[in-house]
Amino acid sequence: MSDLRGFERSLPIALLRAREATMRLFKPHVDAAGLTLEQWRVIRALAEGGQLDARQLADQCAVLPPSLSRILTALEGREMLTRARDPSDGRRTVIHLTDVGSALFQRIAPYSEQAYQRLESEFGQENLNELLENLAELRAAAERLANDQT
Repeated sequence: MSDLRGFERSLPIALLRAREATMRLFKPHVDAAGLTLEQWRVIRALAEGGQLDARQLADQCAVLPPSLSRILTALEGREMLTRARDPSDGRRTVIHLTDVGSALFQRIAPYSEQAYQRLESEFGQENLNELLENLAELRAAAERLANDQT
């Protein structure tokens, strides 16, 4: 037997299980809109952040660039977003929601907020806020450690 901590105390497994359970609260309204969860994240990020470039969007949405490219192509095909060259930097492409994308966001956002309210009611607003802060700190620590390895 190794010194490896038990499977039930594995942080990656616990995070995956929490993610899956949490996403089940948000997935129904996203599915009903004909979107994937990743597409919804892109729409939401653009609705909240205005126009973003692909690098900013990939980082904010926790999506790898090749996946983001496919997501953008699909959403652009549905006329939910547009891509254009940044007039101040021709190497940069900026992405923003169209009226169709904004309308979809406005239609889905209340259902997303209801899911948050249900979760806060069950888990507690203070617990949720503390968890979000702890996860941000965990991410920063893990990124520092990963950078130290390179």
